[in-house]
Amino acid sequence: MAYPQTMGGDGPTVETIKKIVLDDFFSGIEITSINNPEDRKEAAGILESGRMTVGFGEQPILLRNKGNLNSFNEEERRFAIELVKSGIDQAYELGASKFGFLSGAKPDSQEDLALQLLTDSIKELSAYAKSKGNLVLSLETFDDETDKKCLIGSNALAVEVAKEVRKQDPTFGLMLDLSHLPMQRETSIEALTVARDYINHAHIGNCYIKDPADPAYGDQHPRFGYPGSENDVEELAEYLRALLEIGYIGEGIKNVVAFEVKPVGNESPDIVIAQSKRTLIDAWSLLHSRKPAVSLK
Repeated sequence: MAYPQTMGGDGPTVETIKKIVLDDFFSGIEITSINNPEDRKEAAGILESGRMTVGFGEQPILLRNKGNLNSFNEEERRFAIELVKSGIDQAYELGASKFGFLSGAKPDSQEDLALQLLTDSIKELSAYAKSKGNLVLSLETFDDETDKKCLIGSNALAVEVAKEVRKQDPTFGLMLDLSHLPMQRETSIEALTVARDYINHAHIGNCYIKDPADPAYGDQHPRFGYPGSENDVEELAEYLRALLEIGYIGEGIKNVVAFEVKPVGNESPDIVIAQSKRTLIDAWSLLHSRKPAVSLK
């Protein structure tokens, strides 16, 4: 996301991975498909030697190919499942320990059937992943009416799916993203409290939803504080506070919290990343300068 030219699996994938691995601010990285097998091999070596926690993002692949894991059309659903299985194969090749994906589009009717189809798809994918190793799957919650218009928008709805999948795969969980919360019409405390027993991956970022004509509109993850946008230091601090309250982060805990930010227009990826780091530092300082919040337990 930070280097959009690599999202399709081409471009300077190895070079951009090296930039993050060489930056000791980061101990983890999220990547997506790398089309060239030799580049994949080189990237895997860099990530291993850099001792990076690696997450593989299937989301761009599903979105680019219009893959729908809850499609009522069985051929379309099978296509999406095979697409994800191919991504799982690449994730193992790259040494990933986490694998993120998203639901398909929200249907106009028969939502219960769509939820059952999604659950069936995830169970099949979970079995496939576990047949090859210990890759942990994570369903990311998105908006259901603004941009991506996914079936799994509501975090409460995501929990219902996760409960069912965990009967088969206890490691399965949910990925919540600060960027999506304004579009989901949920606060950090509301969303993270609902998902507290199921969250296994957290994203931090921003969104802009005021004017559809703006290039940052929707699920574009502009830099923190983008003019007219929803999230900056204050909102990030509240998200971090909620993560602390539910026990997802804290002393001795090494769960992933990952930036998901994207340049807008001609913005420099490297500058957007640097600004994100400063925002996190400021938010953490703000959080610790205030009195503790009331416990959510």
